[in-house]
Amino acid sequence: MERVALYLQDSHDLRDGLDYARYAEQRGFEAVWQAESRLVRDAIVPMAAYAAVTEHIKVGSGVLNNWTRNIGLLAATFLTLDDLAPNRVICGIGAWWDPLAKNVGIDRKKPLTAMRETVTVMKKLLNMERVSFDGEFIHVNEIELDVVHGRREPRNVPVMIGATGDKMMEMTGEIADGCVMNYCVAPEYNDTALELLERGAKKAGRTLAEIDRPQLIVCSVDHDHDKAIDYTKELLCQYMAQQPHIAKASGVSDEVVHEIQATLGWPATKEQINKAKHFVPDALVDKITASGTPEEAKAKVEEYKKRGCTCPILYPVGGNFKLLIDTFAQVTD
Repeated sequence: MERVALYLQDSHDLRDGLDYARYAEQRGFEAVWQAESRLVRDAIVPMAAYAAVTEHIKVGSGVLNNWTRNIGLLAATFLTLDDLAPNRVICGIGAWWDPLAKNVGIDRKKPLTAMRETVTVMKKLLNMERVSFDGEFIHVNEIELDVVHGRREPRNVPVMIGATGDKMMEMTGEIADGCVMNYCVAPEYNDTALELLERGAKKAGRTLAEIDRPQLIVCSVDHDHDKAIDYTKELLCQYMAQQPHIAKASGVSDEVVHEIQATLGWPATKEQINKAKHFVPDALVDKITASGTPEEAKAKVEEYKKRGCTCPILYPVGGNFKLLIDTFAQVTD
């Protein structure tokens, strides 16, 4: 079977997410990933719920930030998830973004150093090592995951970085098990990303083939092409306004971003979104998402795979999540 995964965020009732996770498992999906980005829905609670109601599908965070959880708590959290779903848990972690981080009091200085320290210590703890580390951001003294009742063996929890900038991408190739590659980018964005990952991998004596590269892909599927495009515009206008690092990676013009930002508040209202979505050009939707009829969406996803994506992580937009799952199903009824 080909690899394919589902990405869930906050546009659905959380209990419906459990149904989507089960359905994706039935239809041969490899993993379900839970977002944690805006101040809306944390990743850990849904991940635990998905793991509890499934048997085989992997469960990933797409992605946590490396600033707001103490490293001991972070490692203990993924130990706990692995207790619930052994060998099915993936830790996706990212450097977060401003202005949100700044607005909640986080100073994201030296993001590369902070990420390197987090991944280094996290992997040691999940390997059940006793760790002392005195870095710029992480200071721990003789700590370990204190398992008395349960499995003491090293845990198989891949640590993947959701990298955007060039330096973070290169470092990901050096220190992480994989890269959760960005959404809202054109397929050709991957060409440079792969070069950077390979450069980092070589520093660690590895090859690009050893770096897993699942990729988030906004995917709006509807039998009505125009409806699918309209759903995507609602999503894109929020990302363009609120997450400037994604807008930059997408190649969106400053003029479009400023028009949208002038229309949307934060949090954005439904009325503002309906107004701002008209500033999103159809050409941009076609360029950076897999939106349209099932056949159109599948063709676009193939473009990302040809450019180095090892496992599409499909972010459903619109109301019919099960249509997307059926469109990319690896198992038939």
